[in-house]
Amino acid sequence: MSRFAVRLLAGTSLMLAAGAAFAQAPEEAAAAAPDDIVVTALRRSDTLQNTPASITAFTAQTIEAAGIERPADFIALTPNVNLVETQNAGNAFVIIRGITQARNSEPSVAVVVDGVQQVNPAQFNQELFDIEQIEVLKGPQGGLYGRNAIGGAIIITTKQPTDEFEGKFTVGIDNGFSYYLRGVASGPITDTLKFRIAGNWLDSNGFIPNPFLGEDADPVQDLGLRGTLLWTPTPGLSVDLRGSLSWLETQALYFNIVNDVNDVSLPVRVNNAGQNDRDIYNVALRARYEGDGGSITSVTSYDKLTEILTGDAFNFLPIPESLFFFLFGFDLNQSQFLEVESWSQDLRYESPTGRPFEWSVGAYFVGTKRYISTGNMVDTGNGVFPVYRTPSTNPLNPQATFLADAQDNFAWAVYANANWEITDQIRLDGSLRYDEEKRENTTLTPPNFLPNVPGFPPGVTGEVRKRTFSEWQPKVTLTWKPSDDVTLYGGWSRGFRSGGFNQTGVGAVAAANGIVGVNDTFEAEVASTFEIGLKAQSPSRAVTFNAAAYSTETENSYFFVFLAANSTQNLGNVPKTKIQGFELETTWRPLDGLDLNAAFGFTDSEITDFPDPTFEGNQAPLISRYTLNLGAQYRTDVAEGLGLVARVDYRRIGRTWWDVENSTSRDPVDLVDARLGLNGEKWAITAFGSNIFDKRYNAEFSPGGFVFKARPRRYGIEATYRF
Repeated sequence: MSRFAVRLLAGTSLMLAAGAAFAQAPEEAAAAAPDDIVVTALRRSDTLQNTPASITAFTAQTIEAAGIERPADFIALTPNVNLVETQNAGNAFVIIRGITQARNSEPSVAVVVDGVQQVNPAQFNQELFDIEQIEVLKGPQGGLYGRNAIGGAIIITTKQPTDEFEGKFTVGIDNGFSYYLRGVASGPITDTLKFRIAGNWLDSNGFIPNPFLGEDADPVQDLGLRGTLLWTPTPGLSVDLRGSLSWLETQALYFNIVNDVNDVSLPVRVNNAGQNDRDIYNVALRARYEGDGGSITSVTSYDKLTEILTGDAFNFLPIPESLFFFLFGFDLNQSQFLEVESWSQDLRYESPTGRPFEWSVGAYFVGTKRYISTGNMVDTGNGVFPVYRTPSTNPLNPQATFLADAQDNFAWAVYANANWEITDQIRLDGSLRYDEEKRENTTLTPPNFLPNVPGFPPGVTGEVRKRTFSEWQPKVTLTWKPSDDVTLYGGWSRGFRSGGFNQTGVGAVAAANGIVGVNDTFEAEVASTFEIGLKAQSPSRAVTFNAAAYSTETENSYFFVFLAANSTQNLGNVPKTKIQGFELETTWRPLDGLDLNAAFGFTDSEITDFPDPTFEGNQAPLISRYTLNLGAQYRTDVAEGLGLVARVDYRRIGRTWWDVENSTSRDPVDLVDARLGLNGEKWAITAFGSNIFDKRYNAEFSPGGFVFKARPRRYGIEATYRF
């Protein structure tokens, strides 16, 4: 019997034993308590403990107490989920239960903000402010959320407009010579119209030194604004108009080159600080009508993202020390430009609620136009200048390589969901969705920059490549509640994300350099998962215990390859991978005001088919063997009208593999965060620290030895005033 089978059998036995223990609780178990968490990730409202899925949820109270300000903060508190931040602001990869993401790839999870699904993965890594709740749903969710929900879904709900005028203002400083401001105001305009506006400003010198330039490599200036108008002209009709923007200025591409991902000895020494400017705009209109015959919801959204990044190129050292200077007498720097514009429309009908059989049907459409250019310039020692849609003609920035492509994509889907309460204890949930995406890629690289390789078909400026990717995505779950405090469930689901195009000519370049699995086109990925789970709680809600075990088979999962010959970032496919794992989560309130939590997630992956058979049996890239979370939070009144809140969180990220070769693996990483605050009726002062023991580690390793440093210790203080 395999080691995983033993672990799975032990975990299943533990789930059944725990379920039996909780099932022996008195039948008069407590009704839904005021502090029960209500989630909507399965497109219906229910308490977290009653929902038959592996979900980690963060309420507004938890978000504030834990200091969740960025996606990395809540992902660090979620078992079997990791976030890899690397290269530039738009590159943040969610790895969930072994389903990975890579540069320029489709996301591994569906990210839904206030009912609007994000189209571009470069949108995800933004500051979080004025958030009501975050839900992380694990496992393929194509039946519910469609293409790209192959690993799960992240549901973010912002705070809504209020009936009375109110607001909040927060100011903070930290050891990165940073200061930040956050503010929100909300209230009524008329009896039927309410507003809410929230904003965030961050200015930081950074935390990662570059001794060669005598400054930090990661300064940030970040402005985020969001406004909402909510109109409710009748009890059954609501119209929600919202807009948001994010303007970010930072730096990128401050890599080191090492053989071992555990090597953190090298400082950042790029001679070009470069730039990373990202602008994001979104406007969305959500209308919902609910009557005796059910409800109709329409969500229309428009997004635009532009990002430019410049900086040093391989091997990221000052000119006299660089590899290219040693070999050819000159050094290189680089520029990358991305512009994505998209619109989407979701239309859904839902049957009346509160009945034994409920159902919904809908349709979804999304159109996307994308332009990307990448290129190297000769580094003349005069800095690096951005290159957008045409090669540089600047004599201080002479163009060495240049690739450009435009994509015009259109996707549509139809879907249906049904929930049947067969008895008071047994429930059957089913979803089915068909997604189809048509992709068209036009080569815009000028003829003199096309990477033509002898023996391969030549690239052609203006060449149009077309592919259509489609998939049926079913999901079925059977739930049994032997008592009010125990939920047992099991099911099968299928997820899918589209394939796409690498930049023109990279297949030939990859073949010429002996790299297999990388072509001008990468195929769609499909994941099928079997899952069983248990959720249990004591009648008093003082103890909860949740467990889930899963087995996933993927076809054509992504892996990343950087081709130094033309400075391109490319995706290849792993034909087949087997992923198995489990999660255990528990919370305990031993006394009023004290909350303890623990969570463990285990993932075992194996490449079972690959063009180079020597890679078969390896771990899939970017996957950590396990995650461990321990936390404690204590609230108490120290005087009349004065409360104290203390919280500490520990996370251990197990051994992590980075490439299909398994050329190196990162040792386990231990991180500790802490917060201590005093709260008055309208004010709060909080001291905080993240990575308080200053663990130095590399956040990513890419093929070719590229490592990107993780942020070291951060600490500071913030003050909040409510009105």
